[in-house]
Order: sequence, then C-alpha cells, then structure tokens
Amino acid sequence: METLTPPKREVDVIDETQTIHIPQYHVILYDDNDHTYDYVIEMLSQLFGYDQATAMRMAYEVDSTGRVIVATTTKERAELKRDQIHAYGPDPRIEKSKGSMEAAIEPAE
Repeated sequence: METLTPPKREVDVIDETQTIHIPQYHVILYDDNDHTYDYVIEMLSQLFGYDQATAMRMAYEVDSTGRVIVATTTKERAELKRDQIHAYGPDPRIEKSKGSMEAAIEPAE
C-alpha cells in the first residue's frame, strides 16, 4: 500500500509585532532634617532592595541636593513605592522625628 504525501504549500507569515510604550514615572525622595543617614539607607534597602553602597549614595544625594530619584517604573508601581515610603514611619534615632520622609512621583521624560 502506497502512502500519499500532500503537496507542500507555502505560507506567508506576516510579522505584526507592535511595541507598546508604557509611560514611566520617577519616585522622588525629598530631604529633611528629621531622618538620619541610617534611616534612609535602611528604608531604601528594605523597600527597594538596594545594596548598602547604592542606598548610601542615594542618602548622600538627597542630603546634598534636596531630592533623589529612587526608582523609575510604571505609574502604579511608582504610586505603591511612594506610599510605602510614606508608611515607613518615623526615625527612632531622632526624638523629633514624627513621621516618614516625603516622596512624590513625576513623569519620567
């Protein structure tokens, strides 16, 4: 018994890949005098997973310039990270520290 093979057909493949641009947002941490370097380093390490050297560099930048970008991400994640900073609480090392550091989000350009 003979097996018949169907004829081969050529198929055109159209690549319609589209790139979707998701807007990015910066999470900005602002300086104040109610939080220590240790607090900032600890917070950045716990909330963002930064190593000590990166967190220290960011702590120095926020202290010297008044602000630092701590993350660039989607709007929803930026809002979450800002809210986590606001919820982190006061610095137990400073008696006058009554709350968390200030943070905001802004569009990355």
